[in-house]
Amino acid sequence: MIGFPDNFLWGGAIAANQAEGAYTEGGKGLSVQDVTRKGWLEKPQEFPTEDNLKLKGIDFYHRYKEDIKLFAEMGFKVFRLSISWPRIFPNGDENTPNEDGLKFYDDVFDTCLKYGIEPLVTLSHYETPLHLTKKYDGWRNRKVIDFFEKYVEVVFKRYKNKVKYWLTFNEINSITHVPFLSGGINTRKTELTKKDIYQAIHHELVASARAVKKCHEMIPNAQIGCMILGIPVYPLTPKPKDVWKSIESERENYYFSDIQVRGYYPSYTKRFFKENDIELEITEQDRIDLKNTVDFVSFSYYMSVCASTDPTKKSGKGNIIGGIPNPYLESSEWGWQIDPLGLRIYLNELYDRYQKPLFIVENGLGAIDTLVTLEDGTKTVIDDYRINYMNDHLVQVSEAIEDGVDIMGYTSWGCIDLVSFTTAEIKKRYGFIYVDRNDDGSGTMERYKKKSFEWYKKVIETNGDSLEYK
Repeated sequence: MIGFPDNFLWGGAIAANQAEGAYTEGGKGLSVQDVTRKGWLEKPQEFPTEDNLKLKGIDFYHRYKEDIKLFAEMGFKVFRLSISWPRIFPNGDENTPNEDGLKFYDDVFDTCLKYGIEPLVTLSHYETPLHLTKKYDGWRNRKVIDFFEKYVEVVFKRYKNKVKYWLTFNEINSITHVPFLSGGINTRKTELTKKDIYQAIHHELVASARAVKKCHEMIPNAQIGCMILGIPVYPLTPKPKDVWKSIESERENYYFSDIQVRGYYPSYTKRFFKENDIELEITEQDRIDLKNTVDFVSFSYYMSVCASTDPTKKSGKGNIIGGIPNPYLESSEWGWQIDPLGLRIYLNELYDRYQKPLFIVENGLGAIDTLVTLEDGTKTVIDDYRINYMNDHLVQVSEAIEDGVDIMGYTSWGCIDLVSFTTAEIKKRYGFIYVDRNDDGSGTMERYKKKSFEWYKKVIETNGDSLEYK
């Protein structure tokens, strides 16, 4: 095997709304996450309620120094995190940013750099200020583009000497499935037309392109990428109709990266818009803005799905955005199908399509972990299932590198246990570090190294040479 390049960026990833907690401290405003109890599975509440575990998260806001020190012990080269937009602009439409929020991220980035860890910062990770949702209906309103542009200009100016890797919107293609959490759209999904959704998407894409332009102007030595929810779609059978169905399904996601990487709407959208009665309001300035394309493509990868025209084949309940389960794959405890080879397939498809560097910024296994006490009194989790999952996926990353794919790095999702975005539970754990917190809110918040902690540390130390090729 060729192996991983010497400059490969090994690390882990979290999101502000799943980790920080302290939802009213430091001048922070409310976000869409603060009023959502069960991820996208339950309608938002009018006000925050204490059964929303995200309000306290894992208390990263107060314990970030301890956590980043643990990441450094594992050998992280990069740490992906997000800036909470309402920590910087509590309502989203103010003229003046919140200094306490800016100072908090100063301290976080300084701590990373102290250990030689490069921050990889997501500008918007499912955390639209709630005020923008209620007053403007989120990204349905063109005015939000300007609010976002002001926000990114402030953070670029503040952190230009501390952050050189940026992402615009997390899993931007998820807005078609969860318009409230992804797009801050307050109108109920059942009342939205496809035109409504795709106009909001257009506004986000323009805002993303403007952020890219600002980054290139203000931090010329930085790199900024897009981030998509990556799910390869296989035809369930060799029937030509199933093959075409899989192509159509994949285009629903490629639509977003095509525009952010190429700078214009792809030709296949013309028929899609025509058949779905979608006529977007696109200005000439919008078309100019969209030409500001990203430097690299990042994505999350957890599963693959199948597509079929057979009406008797039903979508899997566990898969993030539906899709028919693959009969040849096993599933996790949450019904997410496990497909390591799918990652290699997806990496090759993306690189063939764009010839841009790729960055795997989310991948991991959510599972119920059991904290045990060893004979020497040490508390840990024996998570061989997580080690096997990650080993098999990273082997396929190595295979893709040998295939010729340019891959910048890999940040495992939830490198420390987080409150789940999809289910608002903490029992669904991804981390190398166990956080003593439970779904009923109890727990000490103490941190314990899992078995996978030492495993991942060795993977980084050996630059992937310790992986087992089965």
